[in-house]
Amino acid sequence: MSRGPAFELAADLRRAVQGEVRFSAGDRALYSADASIYRTLPIGVVQPQDTEDVLAALAVCREHDVPVLPRGAGTSQAGQSCNAAVVLDFSRHLTRVLEVDPERRLARVEPGVALDRLRGEAERHQLTFGPDPSTHQYCTLGGMIGNDSCGVHSVTAGTTVRNVE
Repeated sequence: MSRGPAFELAADLRRAVQGEVRFSAGDRALYSADASIYRTLPIGVVQPQDTEDVLAALAVCREHDVPVLPRGAGTSQAGQSCNAAVVLDFSRHLTRVLEVDPERRLARVEPGVALDRLRGEAERHQLTFGPDPSTHQYCTLGGMIGNDSCGVHSVTAGTTVRNVE
């Protein structure tokens, strides 16, 4: 990477976060596409390890006045996870189901947890998460919220935003 604005941004991000910071041409190419027909090279990619990394990456991007694009598994079919921005990939490290509370019928999850992983935890309590996009094995809850995903059972279960607080 040549020395310029992106080089300085990458250096500042590497100093600020514990997770991976990827600005190579290959890494950018990997994140230029999702399940749609759209292709847009991102500025770079950050794979935050925890919420502190997310906050630190946002602060650095704000200082550099660059856009940020949160991303899950890249299963969106209308290009929502492609943009000329710093991509925050939550699907690598922020993948935990933090809590399932069967009495309140609530779950707390990190944004990169896959829908089927949440469903597996919920099924232990005879619960499920109603929206079921065709990409349920891979799609992440953060991406589902951002896209208001639904699936074939949306008539009975509602879309994602009707099932989250």
